[in-house]
Amino acid sequence: MATKLSVNINKIALIRNARGGNMPDLVQVAKDCESYGAQGITVHPRPDERHIRYADVPALKAVVRTELNVEGNPTPDFLQLVLRHRPHQCTLVPDAPGVLTSDRGWDTISHHSFLQDVTAQLQAVGIRVSIFVDAEPRFVEGAAAIGADRIEFYTGHYAHVYMQNPTQAVAPHTECAKLAQALGIGINAGHDLNLQNLKFYKDQVPGLLEVSIGHALVCDALYYGLSNTIQLYLRQLA
Repeated sequence: MATKLSVNINKIALIRNARGGNMPDLVQVAKDCESYGAQGITVHPRPDERHIRYADVPALKAVVRTELNVEGNPTPDFLQLVLRHRPHQCTLVPDAPGVLTSDRGWDTISHHSFLQDVTAQLQAVGIRVSIFVDAEPRFVEGAAAIGADRIEFYTGHYAHVYMQNPTQAVAPHTECAKLAQALGIGINAGHDLNLQNLKFYKDQVPGLLEVSIGHALVCDALYYGLSNTIQLYLRQLA
């Protein structure tokens, strides 16, 4: 089964916000990504709204026909946003307010009670819940104990080590994916995945359902065009 590609459009919103106005049109880009073959759209609104704005979420929910995945730290404002607009999936990410980009997953043991409460609230209105974790067995087990539907592996460390030793880089993810399957929890992945390291990761991580890719994909689109780039990524996942 091919792994699904969810295109993160944060960087498109960043370009829009740099000049004000609505160029590029975020909603139209999301629709175009779907028409080019993307199987989902991901956004990660942050408190400072430096790229995705909270107002973008209902606009995207109205047009996305594949799957809308909203990522973020479940602060009261974020949780209210997600519960109101009910995306298909919510990925819980432990970002501090001023962080530049996601750089770690949840400690699902220390934050068990908090994440269990948030997960229950989201699932009660029909939202699939994924918890962002590092590839460590204890955190996978913790996510399963919380009752999450899926985990999303943080792949930043994998991408860094891949350049020197691909087998070493992916080994923890392979192990944890097998554990997740045994525990009955779905597997997503994201962060710094690109055309160079994606196929190897997909081939070595059993049961990988979905990857979320934004920064690298948008950078590649500057050279190859958005439609061609999405097809290049889909080929890596076939």
